[in-house]
Amino acid sequence: MEKAVNYPLFKKEDTDAFFALFQNNLANFVLIAVTMLGLGFPTGIVFGQVIPGAAVAVIVGNLYYAHMAKRLAEKEGRTDVTALSYGISTPVMFVFLFGVLVPAHSLTNDYQLAWQIAVAAAFLSGLIQVIGSVAGNWIRKQIPRAALLGALAGVAITFVAGEMLFNTFSIPVVGLVTLMIIIVGVIGKVAMPFNIPVSLFAIVIGTVLAFTLGYQSPSQISEGLSNVGLYPILPTLAAFDGMTMLFTAMVGLLAVIIPITVYNSIETMNNVDAMDAAGDGYDVRQCQAVDGVGTMLGSVFGGLFPTTVYIASVGSKEMGAGRGYSILNAVVFGLAAVTGVVAALSAIIPMAAIAPILVFVGLSLVGKAFQSNETKYYPAVALAMLPYFANYVMTRFNSDAGQVVAGISEGIVPLGEGAMFTAIILGAVTVFIIDGRFVKAAAFSLVAAGLSFTGFMHASEMAFNAASQYAIAYLLIAVFFVYCAYKEESSTIDVPEHRPLKERTAS
Repeated sequence: MEKAVNYPLFKKEDTDAFFALFQNNLANFVLIAVTMLGLGFPTGIVFGQVIPGAAVAVIVGNLYYAHMAKRLAEKEGRTDVTALSYGISTPVMFVFLFGVLVPAHSLTNDYQLAWQIAVAAAFLSGLIQVIGSVAGNWIRKQIPRAALLGALAGVAITFVAGEMLFNTFSIPVVGLVTLMIIIVGVIGKVAMPFNIPVSLFAIVIGTVLAFTLGYQSPSQISEGLSNVGLYPILPTLAAFDGMTMLFTAMVGLLAVIIPITVYNSIETMNNVDAMDAAGDGYDVRQCQAVDGVGTMLGSVFGGLFPTTVYIASVGSKEMGAGRGYSILNAVVFGLAAVTGVVAALSAIIPMAAIAPILVFVGLSLVGKAFQSNETKYYPAVALAMLPYFANYVMTRFNSDAGQVVAGISEGIVPLGEGAMFTAIILGAVTVFIIDGRFVKAAAFSLVAAGLSFTGFMHASEMAFNAASQYAIAYLLIAVFFVYCAYKEESSTIDVPEHRPLKERTAS
């Protein structure tokens, strides 16, 4: 039953959350534009099709998640509900750039056709996510919160907080000043001059410092403004034109699309669970379906990147945001995409001024992973974080990762491959051991054996018998857990119930 509640369309706290979300999406849009232009794709495709198409996905998803927040607020009679943050998934974006778009161009040597194939891949990925969303809540109930949040914290501490901290220190006189402004304003709760939102104040100060001290030059403004123009958002048949090639000459790309879509669904599930721990419970199946529909709609307008619920949701919740930041993000990104402002802003604002805000977002999630679990589950949270350290190391080298890190450990690359699956399984198994639920631990070990055998984990590509040593190891572990369960069941030791002294004397 819905309760009467005055849930505001916009409030002051939405401003800070908007800048955090906008910068996250802006960074991805900038990376997309720079990478595709560097690969030789013409500006007509990049700014005329890909960026507007991606913006459609961002607009649709943000508006719908604002609507979901309103429904949750009315259902629970609360005004402190925060809408889920939404945008292009950064890890999936890189996979589609270099695992789909680049191979498509290498085979066809045609930029137009390569783009069409990648758009078709995005449409197919969204469709798979919508179909798979039916089981979203069931999967969520089977996986312990410590495993889900621990895996997510691994992403946050490496690819978000860690990576962005490196960017912060790349220009210390800009990044460190900006970082301290964020910490003082958001964590220390100190108001900025003239009550300017913390994120906006930090960006302005960081950008002014960068230009004043010569880290940014006027030529970068001219470069950005040269891409400003009118880029209308128009539908395209590219997804359907590329589907034929995708299921014939490029059918091998399905081995990339399927696992990365599964990963994207789990990423959404993790982030929804993180928000549930923070106090706002959303239906994970609906969120996965929304992400899939958003991806498909984006591809209909030329976008080629799957979307997801962001881990920034928790940071926005801690900022006290509602639904207004999500609505504002949709409106601003729509305008920025059709006018080319994205390119201009990316040239003017230095990454060192943006990165500290994302450092805070990443650290918020790491803290939430521990705060949302009992102390006894801390080892599970910590263990679930570790595979992403391996994944970060293996994905941040320009040369072959296996050769680069072999001198450190032969286990880095296989641990990093399929890090999301490995993190969740290791975390879940640890939780079940702590709780003495050895049958559950055995079941998850069997799942790990299957994922290893087919290449979802510990292997560079999908194939039968892809990581046989790991599959055997997980099978042996499952047998051991079955033995432990048998010993627990057959134990004849009567463990006395421990009750407070007052209760025992009363009875």
